[in-house]
Amino acid sequence: MTTTTPPETPGAPAPVRAPAPTGALNASRTAATAARVLRQLRHDPRTIALMILIPCVMLFLLRYVFDGSPRTFDNVGASLLGIFPLITMFLVTSIATLRERTSGTLERLLAMPLGKSDLIAGYALAFGALAIVQSALATGLAVWFLDLDVTGSPWLLLLVALLDALLGTALGLFVSAFAASEFQAVQFMPAVIFPQLLLCGLFAPRDTMHPALETLSDVLPMSYAVDGMNEVLTHTDMTATFVRDVLIVGGCALLVLCLGAATLRRRTQ
Repeated sequence: MTTTTPPETPGAPAPVRAPAPTGALNASRTAATAARVLRQLRHDPRTIALMILIPCVMLFLLRYVFDGSPRTFDNVGASLLGIFPLITMFLVTSIATLRERTSGTLERLLAMPLGKSDLIAGYALAFGALAIVQSALATGLAVWFLDLDVTGSPWLLLLVALLDALLGTALGLFVSAFAASEFQAVQFMPAVIFPQLLLCGLFAPRDTMHPALETLSDVLPMSYAVDGMNEVLTHTDMTATFVRDVLIVGGCALLVLCLGAATLRRRTQ
């Protein structure tokens, strides 16, 4: 049995097909994606509380854990001011992105004229906006309420904390492509975050570690986040080392976002 295609009516307009998304970023599609994510988060107060308040609560507890030794809080508080936002943004972003894929939302979005780079950039923009609020609150709490003694400018602390939060967002978007469930997404934390936490110089100076571990720490972005915080803690001016650390953390965040766009899958099997 053969089928024939009915002839087109003379003068009838040709059917309109959605243009295929290109690899280049589209500002309007990226902004629309970010607005959609923010609308969804607005109806999820628990997620917002986790992202914004938990780092502040952790810093508050840390300050009074070392109530009898405020100098210890000064030594580790600045480092944790960058680490806490990175961890919380990693968890929330990886789970939120995975939920979009397992629910079929991601597949429907990518069936539209929406490129993977637009989607990843939109997520990064939305969570980045929350990261700004999170980092500003945590930095303000540490410096002006918990009396964190900082030699340099608190604005430089805020800059590093914000870049750390963006790095956590990028890492969360990236690892969500390799998780099949929310439980697996959480399991990536020991694999991705804990080694960096142990080797970043928070517990021991990196130059006192075994040479193999010191070399490994030199390629982990959290090491430079901690170094950048320590530069602000001990120097009044913006040093060349601080600029290097900031550029490395920001560059790693951008690189991981690109990898996230390249590995993004439409759905989880």
